[in-house]
This record gives sequence, structure tokens and C-alpha cells, in this order.
Amino acid sequence: MPANIQVVLQSDVAKLGKSGDLVRVRPGFARNFLLPRQLAVPATTAAVKRIEHDKAVAVARAEKAKKEARDVAAKISTIKVTITQKAGEDGRLFGSVTAKDIAAALAAKGTEIDRRKIELTDAIKTVGEYEVKLNLVSDIVATVKVEVVAK
Repeated sequence: MPANIQVVLQSDVAKLGKSGDLVRVRPGFARNFLLPRQLAVPATTAAVKRIEHDKAVAVARAEKAKKEARDVAAKISTIKVTITQKAGEDGRLFGSVTAKDIAAALAAKGTEIDRRKIELTDAIKTVGEYEVKLNLVSDIVATVKVEVVAK
């Protein structure tokens, strides 16, 4: 019986590898854990070629997403968003401006951004101008200027 066999992981497995990795494991671990749960497939030539093809497609898709994110970041950096809220005499808002409000204001300007990509350390609670960061893709960050004015 072989000491180790090779399998191609289909999902991330803790302390073993990420999806698409070719790993050597004990036969019992593969037979009793990885294969029944469909976490891996035996490393046949067809499976290895399929995984390599999937990796190439994923890399191409990631490059396309980064290019689109750069274009969106360039467009967003020129936008200035104005949000009107009720405020007291001292400039403090009744309520606050949140990522949801900023996303709605950007949508009104024609740019759809998911509110979870908007990075606010704290909610905006006073009238003024702010620069808000948007995490578009893993390493592409855009900045939008937000002006909060009183009603």
C-alpha cells in the first residue's frame, strides 16, 4: 500500500491547503475524509489539467475585475457627494451619516457601490467635508469627498 497519495483539493482545508492545490496525504485520510466530503478528488491527469485551467480562468477574471475597479476608482475620485441632514445650531447632526447614506448618494450620481465597501471608522455626526475611502478590490482603494450640509 502506498505511503502517500496525491489529491487535488476542491475546497480550502485547514492545515492542508487551498482550493486547487495538489497535495500528498495518507490514503486513509483521503479515502475516509477528503473524498466522501468532496473536499478533494484523486490527482488524475484530467483533474490536474482542469484545476490548472480553472486557475488560469480565475487569474484572468481577477485581472479584469482589477481593471474595472481602477476605472471606477478614477471616476469616483472626481465625484463630490453632498448629503443634506437636519442639524442643530452647533453643527451637530440629528442622527448621523452612515455608509448606507453615502452609497445612496453615489447611486444618485450614477455610480453603484456596495455599502460594505465604504470604509467609515465612525459615523459622521457633524456638518463639514470628509474624505471617505472605498475598498473596491483587495488592493484598489478610491477616495470620495463627502460634504455634509445642514437643512
